Amino acid sequence: MSNNGKRVAWVTGGGSGIGEAGAEALAADGWTVVVSGRRKDALDGVVARIAKSGGKAEAIALDVSNKAGVNKAAEQILAVHGRIDLLVNSAGINVPKRSWADMELEGWDKLVEINLNGVLYCMRAVLPAMRAQKDGSIINVASWAGRHVSKMPGPAYTTTKHAVLALTHSFNMDECVNGLRACCLSPGEVATPILKLRPVVPSEQEQARMLQPEDLGRTIAFVASMPPRVCMNEILISPTWNRGFVQTPANRD
Repeated sequence: MSNNGKRVAWVTGGGSGIGEAGAEALAADGWTVVVSGRRKDALDGVVARIAKSGGKAEAIALDVSNKAGVNKAAEQILAVHGRIDLLVNSAGINVPKRSWADMELEGWDKLVEINLNGVLYCMRAVLPAMRAQKDGSIINVASWAGRHVSKMPGPAYTTTKHAVLALTHSFNMDECVNGLRACCLSPGEVATPILKLRPVVPSEQEQARMLQPEDLGRTIAFVASMPPRVCMNEILISPTWNRGFVQTPANRD
């Protein structure tokens, strides 16, 4: 890439889980990483760990459902670094009340605002700079639930993640002519803090068999390392011990 080889990555949801692991893996590969998220203390911890390992990172407190805040964050990154080469949309949530029997419209709206609208806001915010560079990559973290419908994640989460998959493919259809590319990364169960919001929290033994955040961090760094001529359109990744296949009692709740 131009600009003396400097590569700048913006990672949303970078304070924990997949976003944190992605930021750490990218920094280890030499990227300058900007992590954003709602909890500044968590972001500062990630930045400190990256710096301790010799990487370059900084933090911006941000709620991706705030369109003005997203635009301001992108402007701030561009003002400091002059470019954005990679966007990793990793911010996402679910809610405990997630079945048709107990779902609440407030929960539905919250998931749509963060899991879908937030992804779109960030993509649009980086688009002018990437078009001007005629180079740029986006990784949208969706879910196994974005490809396979099942009961456990609930209708709101499943719907938003399916939408992210469609959004990613539609981006590639329009923006490939501008040298831009997007990957929809759809992991199965990952042992991250979001599991605590499940109606039935998986046991430590079950979580040990799941994908780990560092597995997704390595995947994000791999996609980011591809040359501009390569578009990794979609990656579907799951634990070998896939509870959707094995049908344990907990994943039927």
